[in-house]
Amino acid sequence: MAVRYMKEAPAFSAVQSSLGSRLMPQSARSSAGTLEQAMAATPLLESISQEIVRRLAERGTLRQYRRGTYLFHQGDPAPDVLFLWRGRVEISSLSITGHRQLHTTLDTPQFFGELGVLGQMQRTATAMALEESTVWVVNGEVFMDFLTEHPDASRALLRALARQVQAHEAFTEDLLFLDLKGRVAKRLLQLVSPSLDDLPSDGVVLPSVVTHADLASLCGGSRENVTRILSEFQRRGLVDRNDRRYVLKNVTGLRRLAGL
Repeated sequence: MAVRYMKEAPAFSAVQSSLGSRLMPQSARSSAGTLEQAMAATPLLESISQEIVRRLAERGTLRQYRRGTYLFHQGDPAPDVLFLWRGRVEISSLSITGHRQLHTTLDTPQFFGELGVLGQMQRTATAMALEESTVWVVNGEVFMDFLTEHPDASRALLRALARQVQAHEAFTEDLLFLDLKGRVAKRLLQLVSPSLDDLPSDGVVLPSVVTHADLASLCGGSRENVTRILSEFQRRGLVDRNDRRYVLKNVTGLRRLAGL
């Protein structure tokens, strides 16, 4: 399996889709077994045998992205499916008016970029490495053939896409029925737990650094208003700051504001 190191990208306003690369050291190639284990642990491949996962992994290429490097850009062709093995990748998009919308931050091993391949359309968002990241990339046709040969993986992918649709519908409902304060509270809770029915105890720390602008994008509000709300939350003892990360000090109070 080839392993490539991607060059650092220029500033966002001047980005071009250039993926110059150089080979990584031989030592980086010896960890393919760990990659296969990470892939096999995902919902997409958990029902697939280790041998089949190994063969799929061998069909792809490992790429190493430095912090600030763009994996792909909104509007690019989508010839490949990607798998985040190590690191953190931010997914965002720009509206027609130039407003940046943060969609999510990937920080656990998972597949992404499959939507463009499935729909035979351009990338709908931009992916950027937030830190040194290792990503497995496979040709879209290879991925589609794999889904055809393994219906269990196809069904798992359909379930994942259904959850994405449900999440978009829930966000629309939040915009309609929750005020901005409630949306901020709900997004903070969602950032620390995949399920709002099983929230952690008080004192949980957000797993990554989230700026006021990022949170505003996730909540559908302005950065200034979100900053004022977070300051109010701190005064009321709902949240606190630990270095650059937020700590949720009163999960019950945030649940109440979020209408949960």
